[in-house]
Amino acid sequence: MSKTGSLLHPVQIGGLTLPGNLFLAPVAGYSDYAFRSICAEFGASFAFTEMVSAEALVRNSGKTKTLMARARSEKAYAVQLFGADPATVGQAARIVLETTDTDCLDINAGCPVPKIVKTGAGAALTRDPDRLFFVVQAAVNAVQKAAEETARKQVPVTVKIRAGWDASAITWKEAAEAAIQAGAAAVTLHPRTRAQGYEGKADWNLITRLKASAGRKFPAVKIFGSGDLFSPEDAQNMLQETGCDGVMFARGALGNPFIFCQTAALLSGKPVPEISDEERIRAGWREFLLLQEHAGEALACMEMRKRFCAYTKGIGHGAKLRDALVRGKSEAEFRKIFTGAGFSLSGIQTH
Repeated sequence: MSKTGSLLHPVQIGGLTLPGNLFLAPVAGYSDYAFRSICAEFGASFAFTEMVSAEALVRNSGKTKTLMARARSEKAYAVQLFGADPATVGQAARIVLETTDTDCLDINAGCPVPKIVKTGAGAALTRDPDRLFFVVQAAVNAVQKAAEETARKQVPVTVKIRAGWDASAITWKEAAEAAIQAGAAAVTLHPRTRAQGYEGKADWNLITRLKASAGRKFPAVKIFGSGDLFSPEDAQNMLQETGCDGVMFARGALGNPFIFCQTAALLSGKPVPEISDEERIRAGWREFLLLQEHAGEALACMEMRKRFCAYTKGIGHGAKLRDALVRGKSEAEFRKIFTGAGFSLSGIQTH
């Protein structure tokens, strides 16, 4: 068990040095430019984009490319790719390196969504370590080649995996070893199976075992934990119990970017800041303005219905607010809802 004072620390992933070990996970439908910007402002040391289809990227999908931009205030970020064909992933990795200034490439081997796994990508790669090896190797080779042929600094390749396919196919150990042998500089383990999805309890003991195993065989490789991190105390417990090098917040950060500064305070032995209802709403409104800048008002309004609902959880009269927010169609309507509930939105800027 680690001492609390040492739980918050810088992390070295390959040649990338991060100031801390509190990360934002790649959450589909959430981890976009706007949300990552807000999380960075509240102390996320590192963030991952939503998963980007390698195949769509190779097809030159404009929509896909918008997912990959560095967010405002983001000092370090990773683009996460998903795909099952090594050659396609290699091509996509090269495109990412040529069109972004990403600090890291991450391979998704953990998504449990049926439309992803049926292509052999996502969590399907965790149960197929041989294919995972070649997918990761293709990305690593693309990174090395880009560094040799251009002035671009070589970025690390990381991988996010699951415990396995189902209770009868627990393959995290083989998947992690395949990824590391292919050149991965870090592995994140979400210790649930594909069959579990996000149900049941994450088995943190698997993270403990992975960290112990990797520490013996591959001491330079970092191991990060994910799963059931909904409070600063959860993060502290995971770091203490598993010995992992860092934690990755996913659902626990939705509507709650404050979890980063609160966790940092807890791990540093400082008072954990209380976040007022007003602060929550103002942070959500700033995210809305950033999303409008990046995606336009119509799309931002559609997207922020669910996000505003997340920001209002636990605040006074939250249910009544959410009932109105899910019907919001414009900035003016959302503004009226919040100001009508007594919240001030004045002076909020995106610069």
